Amino acid sequence: MAMTGVLRPGHAQLRVLDMEESVKFYTEVMGLLEVGRDDSGRVYFKCWDERDHHSVVLRQADRAGLDHFAFKVLDKATLDKLEGDLKEYGVKTERIPAGEMLNTGERVRFKIPTGHTIELYAEKKDVGNGMSYTNPEAWVPNIPGIAPVRMDHCLIYGGDIDGNKDLFEKVLGFSLVERIKLEDGTTDLATWLTCSAKAHDVAMVRHAEDDKLHHLSFRLESWEQVLRAADLMSMHRVSIDAGPTRHGVTRGTTIYFFDPSGNRLETFCGGYDFYPDMQPITWTWDEVGAGVFYHDRKLNERFLTVVT
Repeated sequence: MAMTGVLRPGHAQLRVLDMEESVKFYTEVMGLLEVGRDDSGRVYFKCWDERDHHSVVLRQADRAGLDHFAFKVLDKATLDKLEGDLKEYGVKTERIPAGEMLNTGERVRFKIPTGHTIELYAEKKDVGNGMSYTNPEAWVPNIPGIAPVRMDHCLIYGGDIDGNKDLFEKVLGFSLVERIKLEDGTTDLATWLTCSAKAHDVAMVRHAEDDKLHHLSFRLESWEQVLRAADLMSMHRVSIDAGPTRHGVTRGTTIYFFDPSGNRLETFCGGYDFYPDMQPITWTWDEVGAGVFYHDRKLNERFLTVVT
């Protein structure tokens, strides 16, 4: 389909407790490529098949979590239009100047009803994926670690996910793909939304505390790579939360695990294609276990309660 507004997730800025330990984890275990450091001490990474300069930024802090999640838009005209649409909708915005983040143009920053900080931007330096734009090879050899192809999506926790959904649909042009209902059969416990043909680009769960991160997800290309990722996590004594298993929601295969600071991450593969003419899928409360973990058909307590 034609993509003319918000294109895709662009980057996430995570807070970590120990930068040296975190850099080692994200390079040696995750297999991300370090691409730069700035004067404030932030460290920038990309996945091997991403062409833009970075998709993950780490900032040392005294608590883990998500500073902001950013989406790339088509061009500067689109950025200007979306900022105007946000203001008309009643959302306060802030312009972050070009260069505040390495190799990145102006960003429009705003908060959504659950308190999370979201950014939009149109320009980021194309550093390539290690292969030529003319007659490229199939993949880049000798990449260490899990080596995901891209940063894929995030799941956030907060109170007013209904307000989030309205803003993402009415202003940013996202589509609702799937939802889980609470026991009353009316209230959404969770929603999955997309700005592309993917099964989801952002997901949200209703939670008592605002501005919480459940996980940041990285895309792999096959179930075999998900299993290989599990082996590498075991070799490196990584704390695994759940998996390898399959979701009922989106039908993707998954492992949930934690970085050294306690931020939950996911390696994810699969999921169906979604188009705006498709009807959203609903999961009822009595089948919530199968919706999240299709094989076990039940949730674990840590998955439900641990957020950063």
